[in-house]
Amino acid sequence: MPTYEYRCLNCKKPFEVIMSISEYEKGKVKCPKCGKKRVKQEISEFMVQTSKKS
Repeated sequence: MPTYEYRCLNCKKPFEVIMSISEYEKGKVKCPKCGKKRVKQEISEFMVQTSKKS
């Protein structure tokens, strides 16, 4: 499942959320510290892992 990075616009706390794509599309993310829904998605890095050996 993908991990999404957010920053709360209320308390400025960065946090990560692991959720499915269908949950992401609903857009119901809130800050785990203050509970507000005023969040901004941050740009994050990602890593691809394959089963093929080099």
